[in-house]
Amino acid sequence: MKMLQRAWTPLMAAAFCVLTGLAAQPAAAEELAKDLFGAKKLPAVAAPQSFGFYSKGCFAGGVAIPMDGPHWEVMRPSRNRRWGHPAMIGLIEKLSRDAAADGWPGLLVGDISQPRGGPMLTGHASHQIGLDADIWLTPMPDNRLSTNQREKMSATLLVDEKTHLVKEALWTPQHARLLKRAASYPEVERILVNPGIKKKLCDTVKGDRAWLRKIRPFWGHDYHFHIRIGCQPGSPDCKRQEATVPGDGCDQSLAWWFTDEPWRPAKNPDKPKARELMTMASLPRECRAVLDAPAPSSAEAATYHGDGRSIAAAAPEPAVAAPEPAITDGAGALPASVNAFAATPEIGIPLPRPRPGN
Repeated sequence: MKMLQRAWTPLMAAAFCVLTGLAAQPAAAEELAKDLFGAKKLPAVAAPQSFGFYSKGCFAGGVAIPMDGPHWEVMRPSRNRRWGHPAMIGLIEKLSRDAAADGWPGLLVGDISQPRGGPMLTGHASHQIGLDADIWLTPMPDNRLSTNQREKMSATLLVDEKTHLVKEALWTPQHARLLKRAASYPEVERILVNPGIKKKLCDTVKGDRAWLRKIRPFWGHDYHFHIRIGCQPGSPDCKRQEATVPGDGCDQSLAWWFTDEPWRPAKNPDKPKARELMTMASLPRECRAVLDAPAPSSAEAATYHGDGRSIAAAAPEPAVAAPEPAITDGAGALPASVNAFAATPEIGIPLPRPRPGN
């Protein structure tokens, strides 16, 4: 009997390992949410709705901002991140008009969201529910940028990386007016900027300072600012963020950013980012339906041009559900030379920088 046990023990152990491996295989093989959402080139045809939180969710009914407008240009078009909730896209267009009236030459629009939101393949932790957008602090040039220039043009860094203070030679009163205008809209809840930019505003803004409450310091954000609007009507499953604390933020909470502590390397720099681990099980259950929903016939059929008037979208391909009408004034069609779905070139695209070591 003992001999039989000795003979079978290795076989039994091997069989146990095989069975254990098979049992674990489905979980290990589950696709990452960033790969599934990153593969979607067009939005989900549905009523606009955000699901989950800014850093863990998705959205349906997204629309794209046109590549070109009277007072804006979309940067890094190959990334296909010019999509958002219609309220977000409408706000960017409004900001572009109001900022132009204030004397800003025009907006260079950075990342908004992927067509259906969700975790991104690279870059941001947030921008997942269509309610975040990045605007460059570089003004729009006089000449219309080519597609190649939009991919390769570097943004201007306004903050000295050693002192964490604004570069005085680059900062202008127009930058402050642009941020004040963005903060003036009631739907905007936060604007993330580099701590040096927040300090510059705290040191120089006179008169009305109430809007400074929305300007929040954060790592990176030295070449762009990040607009975040609140959960929109019709999105009961959108999770709201905490309200900003009272006051203008020009207090000890800002002073902390000019100590050594925020700039020390992270204690666990090799810890994987959340988007590297998120599966569909990590996201709201509605995100599976968002992934499976039909797409419009084209990007142009879901491009927002905004004055409230609508025209019928282009007819869909056979066997594809008809998209909802696109809101348009007939202007701003995609240039034929722009391919928003091309692979991202290896050109050193600037991304928001997290805490050192992450």
